[in-house]
Amino acid sequence: MPDTVRDTARRYALLPLRVFLGVTFVYAGLDKLTSGTFFTDSDPGSLVNILHGAKAGAAIPAMVDLALKAPHGFGYAIALGEIAAGLGTLAGLLGRVAAAGGALISLSLWLTVTWSSTPYYYGNDLPYLMGWLPLVLAGAPYLSLDALVRRRRAGSRTPGAPGSAAAPAGSARSAPPA
Repeated sequence: MPDTVRDTARRYALLPLRVFLGVTFVYAGLDKLTSGTFFTDSDPGSLVNILHGAKAGAAIPAMVDLALKAPHGFGYAIALGEIAAGLGTLAGLLGRVAAAGGALISLSLWLTVTWSSTPYYYGNDLPYLMGWLPLVLAGAPYLSLDALVRRRRAGSRTPGAPGSAAAPAGSARSAPPA
């Protein structure tokens, strides 16, 4: 029975969210890595300045203190984590893991950098965190490498399928498939 428009819309409902978060996080990570100021210690817009400015208003100031012990390492970890979460989400490779990584990055930024935003909805990290949660719950079930892997694994368990251990009764294989 062919899918209705409603079925198709339901199936692909999370795809725009995956694309938005994936592209945004890849861009954010690359922007940090290619910025001329992010990894300096004193320029406006540098991670060190951002962390010093966020410390007083952070929900967990100890997280800021930890980042200030090795700000460049922390900056590279955030940037590479954003790229990994973004690429994983776009490709749908380990979709739940990638989304959990994106959610953890957003949570840590919300609890430190944007916690003091008043009213709370002016800070952008909380909406990003909420955006990641449906992807943590649902993963990337369609148009993803996860779905491709799942289909291949399901196909290899079907009796008589190429590469399966059991062939149907009465069939003989003379040579392995090429």
